[in-house]
Amino acid sequence: MDRSARENVHGHKGAVVWLTGLSGSGKSTMAVELEWHLYRQGIHTYLLDGDNVRLGLNQDLGFSLRDREENIRRVGHLAQLFVDAGMVVIVAMISPLRKDREWVRSLFAQGEFIETFIDCPLDICIERDPKGLYKKALAGSIPDFTGISSPYEHPIHADLTIRTHQVSISEAVSTIETHLVAQIIPERSSQTLQKTHVLHQR
Repeated sequence: MDRSARENVHGHKGAVVWLTGLSGSGKSTMAVELEWHLYRQGIHTYLLDGDNVRLGLNQDLGFSLRDREENIRRVGHLAQLFVDAGMVVIVAMISPLRKDREWVRSLFAQGEFIETFIDCPLDICIERDPKGLYKKALAGSIPDFTGISSPYEHPIHADLTIRTHQVSISEAVSTIETHLVAQIIPERSSQTLQKTHVLHQR
């Protein structure tokens, strides 16, 4: 079965929403909420979270620049397989280097890769510190920690920029969802998905 046949069954095209940003910026929270919103519209999704991927597929990798590059390479190819299956892949990874993100973009056709910069100032991320990682990094117990002892390169031409310190999660998800749906849903399918959305709300 080819990709177009799968997309016809799903009623939408495949794509990748790649959430990039510092630890504590809100990527994982955003990804979970976005997946739920898309599910309620009848959109077929799969979520790849950086932390979870490192528990299995990438458990052999550390946090050196070379290992981070390999981490992103593997996830990029995995996302490519899901997109070929006609699914929407939500990736939540720090993915700190611009060249690595651009390499992943090159795997996909125009409009299929939606780089979404989850932009949050470092001081707010440190204040949030949901996993206690910044505290350890600032104490010197975590080497090569992005934003502290390892660089994060801001996207230059992100498809979307979400400032989580300025907007609510629901507002941010709505922005991503609107952009994504415009890319993946053929006009002939939009009414069907809207009806599905209404049914899920009842």
